[in-house]
Amino acid sequence: MVNRLQHPDALDAWVQQHLPVVGVSTRTAQDLRRAAVLIPLLQADGQWNLLFTRRTDTVLDHKGQVSFPGGAREAFDLSDEETALREAQEEIGLDPACVKVLGKLEPFETISRYEVIPIVARLDWPVRLTLSPQEVNRVFTIPVGWLGDCKNWTEVAYNHHQVIQYERYDGELLWGITASITHQFLRKMDWMGC
Repeated sequence: MVNRLQHPDALDAWVQQHLPVVGVSTRTAQDLRRAAVLIPLLQADGQWNLLFTRRTDTVLDHKGQVSFPGGAREAFDLSDEETALREAQEEIGLDPACVKVLGKLEPFETISRYEVIPIVARLDWPVRLTLSPQEVNRVFTIPVGWLGDCKNWTEVAYNHHQVIQYERYDGELLWGITASITHQFLRKMDWMGC
């Protein structure tokens, strides 16, 4: 299905049809810190891709791991969308003017006591990115078709939980909460091939 959505307007309509309406969230989870991540969709090499980052080994949490751009919500952020866009600008220099927010997924609770809200957006690609050397080592993309192919991932045991782990792509290991968010997004879009 995703291959038939080559035009950005067609993709936008499909995603918006499958996700809740974007708005200010009023949900609060007890004893959890609120955070938001951006799920950036972009078209490259004739196919839709998701953009990921690899965190540096000097950040406080999730050192060296693959993630989506994002972070903790601050008191001055008016919405989860604003948090995700602000953090993406801080981490990778993504200009919010190059981003079209399409919707959001249900919250994810992490073992580090965050409630993470994934914000789905389409990027006008290519765009200039400037990585924060303190936070991000690398930015890369993975095709949506590859992510949705069941032969490319499995569930593994980690800390008494089952977590999703992908095969390495371009030397990068996508697993854990970022892989779970990716899966939820692909399932909502009917882009999971199994």
